[in-house]
Amino acid sequence: MRIGARYDRVITGPVRVMRIIARMNVGGPAIHVSLLAARLNDDHFRTTLVTGMIGADEGNMDYLAHELNIELVVVPSLQREILPGPDFRALLHLIRLIRVERPHVVHTHTAKAGLVGRLAAWLCGVPVIVHTFHGHVLQGYFGTFKTRLFIWLERLGGLASDTILTISDGLREELQNTFRIAPAHKFRVLPLGLDLTPLTSLKEQRGALRRELGIADTQPLIGIVGRLVPIKNHALFLQAARLVADVNPRACFAIIGDGELRAVLQQQSAELDLTEQVRFTGWRKDLGNVYADLDLVVISSDNEGTPVSLIEAMAAGVPVIGTQVGGIPDLLAHGELGILVPPQDARSLGQAMLQALSQPSGERAVRARRVVLAEYSVDRLAADIRALYIELLTRKGFTAEWQNATEVHSS
Repeated sequence: MRIGARYDRVITGPVRVMRIIARMNVGGPAIHVSLLAARLNDDHFRTTLVTGMIGADEGNMDYLAHELNIELVVVPSLQREILPGPDFRALLHLIRLIRVERPHVVHTHTAKAGLVGRLAAWLCGVPVIVHTFHGHVLQGYFGTFKTRLFIWLERLGGLASDTILTISDGLREELQNTFRIAPAHKFRVLPLGLDLTPLTSLKEQRGALRRELGIADTQPLIGIVGRLVPIKNHALFLQAARLVADVNPRACFAIIGDGELRAVLQQQSAELDLTEQVRFTGWRKDLGNVYADLDLVVISSDNEGTPVSLIEAMAAGVPVIGTQVGGIPDLLAHGELGILVPPQDARSLGQAMLQALSQPSGERAVRARRVVLAEYSVDRLAADIRALYIELLTRKGFTAEWQNATEVHSS
């Protein structure tokens, strides 16, 4: 039964948007929602950013929201794991927030927030409900029963959604045709948008990371940037690193990030006799220093949406290698902008690393930088999202006063 209040069809003041993410842990989704919340806070849109609690072993990206002057609304019971008690409390909390804020648009991000947030929005009669898949947990994360449960829950979420956004064509294809989450007309592809300008000029930052890690300028340095969790398959990266080190003993490897598998990966590094070549840096905010000193950036994941680390590396002019999963082939233009390798294949990954180190990046890196700066900018993302919200509200019979004024003025 719907419990929401009625909405006036003419929106006075800014369009109210509630953006909900399960947690602000380090990664692309937290960057995405922070940038959007900052860009959609003006005379025409007002955004409330709602988040849950991060896990004890996760890096916290709240600082980005604070740097952008975004006030986070925290729902303590909104957490990563499926727990009936906390999940029900999170649902009630979100319902209360929605009834107070009365948003015209609720836009959810990540699986847990997508499930609880869309249900709360639907129960409250929010006019427009949108969900973004930054990736999915429908393959490679859980056992058979839990995976089937998630597919069923995502299909329910699809029923409540006006539009489902994916960040790549490959991800849309999987969700639409493989997992049948929703009919085709509900899906749209909207690539990530990031603030990449600081990564386009890194000359002054070169050498800082290498000095810190004790790595000479003449030594090849290969990096992997991301959470140390099973789906990222850092173990594969280390196996490939062993193969590279056998051919080029001077090669070094930087694992940028942290997470639940750090101790396991450090042990694996020792077992592979890579202790001297591998550096675990933990979480880093100074990503300009990181990309300035890397000769190559690798993603070895078993499943991915669109990895921010590859976009950032390409913007910085660093050659990239990625496994052929999720949205990575789309991002790398199926091999035109970077090297693609089969997933879970250490030998292919190692050979690709050696190939990339032995050949100048040249035109491919230049082309990759040009493409990501044009297609993955935050300005493009914000403009696309604004247009989408207005389109969906118009379809539901809503119009904003400022929209009418703009149309009259332009005519």
